[in-house]
Amino acid sequence: MEVDNELDQTLLQQFSCMGTTDKDDLVRQLQKLVGHNMNWSTAAFFLDMNNWNLQAAVCSYFDTQSPVFSMVLVRDVTIGEGESVPPDTQFTKTWRVQNNGDEEWPHGCCLQFTGGVQLCESERIYVEPIQPSAVTDISVEMRSPPTPGIYQSKWRMVTPTGSYFGDVIWVILTVAEGGTLALTQQLSHLSDLGASPPPAVPHMLNPFTRLSSSQNVFQDPSDGGDAAMDLRPSGPE
Repeated sequence: MEVDNELDQTLLQQFSCMGTTDKDDLVRQLQKLVGHNMNWSTAAFFLDMNNWNLQAAVCSYFDTQSPVFSMVLVRDVTIGEGESVPPDTQFTKTWRVQNNGDEEWPHGCCLQFTGGVQLCESERIYVEPIQPSAVTDISVEMRSPPTPGIYQSKWRMVTPTGSYFGDVIWVILTVAEGGTLALTQQLSHLSDLGASPPPAVPHMLNPFTRLSSSQNVFQDPSDGGDAAMDLRPSGPE
């Protein structure tokens, strides 16, 4: 941005005019540069931390003023321990993560592929911003390699300005003939779409099962029992 460039040029000009090594003078210069009513002790702390280098102290101060974002991996929702995928098969990898910091994630954060075997076409997956302590699931559509084996893929959260934060997220994928995870996910996907199991075949009731043990099919309804079907063959009229 033009404003940032002008600020950088102004700071550089001021630094070039500051050749003093007097510590009190350096404290006053740091207070003048950063403003924000910085007291003497704070200015001396940043200068001492940077061996009384004024430019380094200014950079350190502004670094501490930037928001710090955080993320922790809660668990692997899919592709957990002991699960395998057949070769050359599409599947969905899902992680559950939490914002365990004090700042809401900014808009434009992404999950970035940073190393290992790239198992999907996209290197960046957009992630919605979430509030502190909130939990969200991040899913990536992937495809297993054609050759059986164990593969690793490394991912990290990154801000819109390119700063990484939070835990390193791994995909540790076992590719094996006969892997059943893809089939399980396909069945789960059908369930999510609202597919219902086929209707049950109506049960054919056996008329004899409704009779009590003290009854028989030839019992006359006038005997006081429940009406029953008379299955006796009719005689000649």
